[in-house]
Amino acid sequence: MQLYHDKDADLKVLDGKKVAVLGYGSQGRAQALCFNDSGIDVTIGVRKDGKSWNKAKEDGLKVAEFADAVKDADVVLMLLPDEVQPDIYKEYVEPNLKKGAALEFAHGFAITYKLIQPPADVDVIMMAPKAPGDMERLVFTEGFGVPALICIHQDVTGNAKKIALALAKGLGSTRAGVFETTFDNETYTDLFGEQSVLCGGLTALIRQGFKTLTDAGYPPEMAYFEVLHETKLIDDLIIKGGFELMWNVVSNTAEYGGMTRRDRVITEQSAEGMKSILEDIESGKFKDEWRAEWAAGLVNLKKMEEDEKKLQLEITGKEIRQLFERKN
Repeated sequence: MQLYHDKDADLKVLDGKKVAVLGYGSQGRAQALCFNDSGIDVTIGVRKDGKSWNKAKEDGLKVAEFADAVKDADVVLMLLPDEVQPDIYKEYVEPNLKKGAALEFAHGFAITYKLIQPPADVDVIMMAPKAPGDMERLVFTEGFGVPALICIHQDVTGNAKKIALALAKGLGSTRAGVFETTFDNETYTDLFGEQSVLCGGLTALIRQGFKTLTDAGYPPEMAYFEVLHETKLIDDLIIKGGFELMWNVVSNTAEYGGMTRRDRVITEQSAEGMKSILEDIESGKFKDEWRAEWAAGLVNLKKMEEDEKKLQLEITGKEIRQLFERKN
């Protein structure tokens, strides 16, 4: 994968250009504020007089309704949730997107699965920061940036990569490093990571570890500390120095026990489960399921959220976290 840094990107590419950021959630707000601080001409596109509209105005940014933000914009950033992007695009972006503009995404879902099919006369790019919005903003204000990916799906003007890199530089990401990949690669790997490890796998592992200890009669408070609270400590070590640093920092007992017992948890059956998750993503089965869930009003998702709130793990965790809240 090609790696780019500050010297490879030029913010002047965006001089005199109007950048429309559609959406003002976690990613939209963080990116827009960083772009604004980097001297980029940013307008926020949201629904009039809503919470996001008022928040963007409070933050001192220009605000317009979706259609007005897109008109005459040279770069249009689709920083809206995956599930609403196709409808917003069809109603507000497609009729107003000018020839030669750049249509930009922070995730490849809509393009990979052809939920949005841009016209042939615009650039289609991605600049995907590898961090939640709040962290992007924090690292930027500290004078650095989070790593990012760029992807070029359509290069009509011959400037698509330059624009993607300029956006990355405006976010501070070229200080850390920017890798070039493809929309499909980003989409499939991102969904797989979320489902099998970062969100799905981790929560299932924590939940089962907590249940195993409490079913055996151990206090839920002890179980919470051992299987959930300390995950951040281990994760931080791995991010900083890989498995090697983590094994060097934990005790010899923890290292030996972890290395000799981990295959009892992540088994061949687990590996087959991961393969089936990837197959669902690549085939479009997960996309179809998620689109159907959204169309049905997220009934199943809301029920799963409510069921999870009732877990003893969640109740215990909330009680413990309250004990350690800093008192003013």
